Amino acid sequence: QVQLVESGGGLVQAGGSLRLSCAASGRTFSRNVMGWFRQAPGKEREFVAGISASGVITNYADSVKGRFTISRDNAKNTVYLQMNSLKFEDTAVYYCAVDSSRTNYPSQGSKAYEYWGQGTQVTVSS
Repeated sequence: QVQLVESGGGLVQAGGSLRLSCAASGRTFSRNVMGWFRQAPGKEREFVAGISASGVITNYADSVKGRFTISRDNAKNTVYLQMNSLKFEDTAVYYCAVDSSRTNYPSQGSKAYEYWGQGTQVTVSS
């Protein structure tokens, strides 16, 4: 059974940093695109960042470019999201996801991703 478990969320002041982790189990995803999405109250789920299987190709939502960094450790079957210079509008539940049909060029569409974690809350106080 595939499981994605996020951790690292919490409450942080604006301008602060958090590092999210997502550990996968039940299957290795070293050949698959992985991504992070988020959903704020009353809003649709939106793409945050994606990373290719090798880690060489990454892409980001415009709203987080220059502040967030996605990375992965295939030996640990884990993907990370380093979030710096956090803003109030970054407050959301953050989800990791896997697109098992892609190796490169992460999609920004949530429908491309088959496996999802349960989410971790990030709250940024202003």
